[in-house]
Amino acid sequence: MPDSQILLLILSWLSYFGLHSLLASIWVKQHVASRWPGAMPGYRLVFNVLAVLLLAVPLGLTLSGSGPWIWRWSGPASGVAVVLSAAAVVGFLWSLKYYDGSEFLGLRQFNERNTSVDDQEQFRLSPLHRWVRHPWYFFALVIIWTRDMNLAMLITAILMTLYFVIGSRLEERKLLRYHGEIYRRYRRRVPGLVPLPWKYLRDCDVRALAGDRE
Repeated sequence: MPDSQILLLILSWLSYFGLHSLLASIWVKQHVASRWPGAMPGYRLVFNVLAVLLLAVPLGLTLSGSGPWIWRWSGPASGVAVVLSAAAVVGFLWSLKYYDGSEFLGLRQFNERNTSVDDQEQFRLSPLHRWVRHPWYFFALVIIWTRDMNLAMLITAILMTLYFVIGSRLEERKLLRYHGEIYRRYRRRVPGLVPLPWKYLRDCDVRALAGDRE
């Protein structure tokens, strides 16, 4: 894989992550709301469409990357990798029923002509959120690191992992703004990206947090 292609791959992912974080920031949303309030009902919807369309560039460079394999899963390890990856996909699909899909996609804001800068979804604790604060990021990490790795895939895996670490912290700044002390207490009790068997919320903990919310 030529050095120029490696550099282009890194720059494409960094540009994508930077633009994605910028457009998701409260500062940009507040700026749009103050200058073009009529655009806010469609902001989340356009944001998601752009996120999918722009992903084609770094993802295409990753998949077209050539070069020898750094490692490939084989034998029993290959079976384990397939099972883990499939379980992550199933877990992601199962988790969808605990999210407000209309709000996440931006359809509800658009249909209701909602001009609010803040997210509309309320603080909820799904079964997965008892074990990890960002289950979608966790599932994505499992899928990423169970792939066969050439240089392009490895670069992408490392950059995406770093972005999930940084992006989750940026996201939690907003969650603390929206939910305050209840999220601060939740964050102390549950790990961020990787579940830990000894660190999770029991039923009584969930009820306590629910009581604080009320």
